[in-house]
Amino acid sequence: MRILVTGVKGQLGYDCVKELKSRGYEDVLGIDIEDLDITDEKAVHAFVANYKPDVIMHNAAWTAVDKAEQFKDKVYAVNSLGPKYLAEAAAEVGAKIVYISTDYVFPGTGDKPYEPDDPTGPSSVYGSTKLEGEKFVKSANPKHFIVRISWVFGKNGNNFIKTMLRLSETKTDISVIDDQIGSPTYTVDLARLLVDMIETEEYGTYHATNEGFCSWAEFATEIFRQAKKSTVVHPVSTEEYMRLAPNQAKRPFNSRMSKAKLVAKGFKPLPTWQDALVRYLKEINE
Repeated sequence: MRILVTGVKGQLGYDCVKELKSRGYEDVLGIDIEDLDITDEKAVHAFVANYKPDVIMHNAAWTAVDKAEQFKDKVYAVNSLGPKYLAEAAAEVGAKIVYISTDYVFPGTGDKPYEPDDPTGPSSVYGSTKLEGEKFVKSANPKHFIVRISWVFGKNGNNFIKTMLRLSETKTDISVIDDQIGSPTYTVDLARLLVDMIETEEYGTYHATNEGFCSWAEFATEIFRQAKKSTVVHPVSTEEYMRLAPNQAKRPFNSRMSKAKLVAKGFKPLPTWQDALVRYLKEINE
């Protein structure tokens, strides 16, 4: 297969290329913004028509959630129109497309894990533009995998773990939110699953995260425990935290997502997030 991977400089794009190459795929092209502006419709169609991929793994996105609130049009162009153009261009050359979405498409209420076909209802610009991207991809190309992920961490980029480790160098204690619940997701594990997916024709919408749920405060506590840091975590509510750091986008309280569909379709679930954290800390320390 000839595979085009967008967002190669990001956490997931980097690991997708690495995973593909480790499996012997030789015809893999990883691109980023300087190679192709995904908001330029003509450029996208010309690029895809020229490269003629069998699969497009679309990881590139505007992920700065707070900043998104101030730049709605720009974020819509990247997160909604970009996927639309890529999905249309993929359909023209008969290619499959993988579109990476997010838990933010849901209202984030209650405490039950969301199923892929549960009603959506985003409460932020980031979430609503990613949902529009999903709709465009679905209507443009029947050969689609829409994969919703959450709380991502990988070697190649910034993430919560790196932030916590950096703060632990100078702080003896830290306040972390304890009423938002979700699942951390290691891009190495996720990339393996995505490559498993593109080798099939089990198209549709999926949820993919490492197994298990935790709050951000529990996640931070486990990071410090595994990294042997003495920094103490003080759990705080979202309301308290917003008083400390106002002007933020609304976050989901419930980011739990059910992975039952993955298993039903024959895909291997990701390991637990604690197991992923062990391997990630080892990776970034090597």
